[in-house]
Amino acid sequence: MEQKKRVIALGFFDGVHNGHAALMRRTAQVAKETGATPSAFTFDPHPQTVILGRPMPLLTSPEDRADLMRKYYGIQDVIVEPFTPARMKQPWREFLVDTLIKDLGAIHLVAGHDYHFGYKGEGNPQLLKETCQELGVGCDIIPRVEQDGITVSSTYIRTLVAQGEIERANEFLGHPYTLSDRVSHGKKLGTTLGFPTVNLKLKENVLSPAKGVYATKVILENGDTHLAVTNVGTRPTIDDGNQLTIEGFILDFHGDLYGQKIQMEFYKYLREERKFPSFEALTAEVMHNADQTRDYFAQNP
Repeated sequence: MEQKKRVIALGFFDGVHNGHAALMRRTAQVAKETGATPSAFTFDPHPQTVILGRPMPLLTSPEDRADLMRKYYGIQDVIVEPFTPARMKQPWREFLVDTLIKDLGAIHLVAGHDYHFGYKGEGNPQLLKETCQELGVGCDIIPRVEQDGITVSSTYIRTLVAQGEIERANEFLGHPYTLSDRVSHGKKLGTTLGFPTVNLKLKENVLSPAKGVYATKVILENGDTHLAVTNVGTRPTIDDGNQLTIEGFILDFHGDLYGQKIQMEFYKYLREERKFPSFEALTAEVMHNADQTRDYFAQNP
């Protein structure tokens, strides 16, 4: 069987932000010109997790990264390889020639200005370009992307998300900050407030947005989109514990979403989480947050 021809974007792509977008667009363009499959190669976990021996907090799970690449940039094949100690020790040339070209059928590679690969990160953009030229494989190195005089990076966006600066984070991402999960049963608080509730669990090593209440959208498996008020935190009015929950109250929707895979898009930080004197006071505030959410999306369709 003839091997699939691929144009492959190289990187970790956490968050799939505006810096990555330049790689993805070039990958899709070359794939269209050459009749190859637009692809991306990434690792899980983050190489720094293995090298430093401690988890790295991330914006997106591998599954969410792949979904974002397909949805926004038309990347068809997202190849997620485990980053193992053996892979960590692989010489850069072997990774390039054996893994990318021979095993995956790369006819063109696209990488960022700071892409390093192979043992001790000895492979760099210059070596990648030179070796591809020698082997007759196309190669593009994408320069750094800046916004407001700041280099667009996953590190910077992680800081924004952790501080609740979600609108600025979305400007640098180029799309809404998104989490996904299969809906599990929660404490049914939404039912008592008159809204269906969805509870999301953070995937392993995915960082939590700042505690507080957000204007969000929930996208269902069938593609339907609904506005939601989402609380990130420990629900101090209802619970005494410190268990973090991400709980969305879906507006203008009736039905049970238990077991469905949903995506939650974050758009605006509305207020900090706080303890209310009574359940009635909490209910009144959630209703106010629902009005704020409807107003926000009416003004930002």
